[in-house]
Amino acid sequence: MQQFQFPGQTAFYQGKVRDVYTINDQLLVMIASDRISAFDVILPKPIPFKGQILNQLAAFMLNACSDICPNWLLESPAPNVSIGKKCHPIKVEMVVRGHLTGHAWRLYQAGKREICSIPMPDGLKENDPFPKPIITPTTKAETGHDEDISISEILKRRLIDAFHWQTMQLYSLALFRKGKEMADRQGLILADTKYEFGLLKEKLVLMDEIHTPDSSRYFYAEGFEERQAKGEKQQQLSKEFVREWLMANNFMGKEGQQVPEMTEEWINAISGRYIELFEKITGQKFIPQPMSNEATYHLIQNALSKY
Repeated sequence: MQQFQFPGQTAFYQGKVRDVYTINDQLLVMIASDRISAFDVILPKPIPFKGQILNQLAAFMLNACSDICPNWLLESPAPNVSIGKKCHPIKVEMVVRGHLTGHAWRLYQAGKREICSIPMPDGLKENDPFPKPIITPTTKAETGHDEDISISEILKRRLIDAFHWQTMQLYSLALFRKGKEMADRQGLILADTKYEFGLLKEKLVLMDEIHTPDSSRYFYAEGFEERQAKGEKQQQLSKEFVREWLMANNFMGKEGQQVPEMTEEWINAISGRYIELFEKITGQKFIPQPMSNEATYHLIQNALSKY
């Protein structure tokens, strides 16, 4: 993706998935690319329409959850672009887990019964629901892997004060409940997700994307109990299938490991999964809107002129 230069631009940052432009130290322009990352590594080939899917799904979810807590988003002027308020990011990600899956399951399988100092009950199988959702925070790493961290360590290291921590907990659990209700209406189960918060003049604001396949894991509700009873793998809509493919090909982002070849067929399969998730969770038809760099630039510039 071409790097732009906007009037009033004061900073540029390229994340794993998004290109982020700061305007007059007050606004952010986030352009969702078609890049895909797993195990904190950007994979070598882009996924068609992924940027548009993520951006439109994130905007859909942020707008649907705006009654729970304030968020950063102002508008989405182009299919893969969002403009919003610049916040001071809190260096903690709020991971909410309703089911024992992914990273938590890998720890559990290794015999651990705690994650972030939160106990996990004995006798659970992969993908079983927890008695109630748990929050397992991680540090927000600038580079490399995010790391699990306990609440006491967060407060000890003064990553956030106790008042804002409690508010983040309340917001995260309320957002997760809303996400689960929305998923339930679409025949899905929201298994786990993550939220990122920032401060805007000391006010806590929800940042980034929420309830997208890059930040969340969904199971199909139909047949879930039967598959659990038989010990079968769950049908899921998330990025986990990409991680599983990488692990099956001996790649987990560790030094010396080689990313397996991404064939055209596999790239299109990933794109299809993202489209499926968008349509399944929103109940809307996905309409691809390919756009030139020039057209994207002009739409962003017109939107910025309002602010």
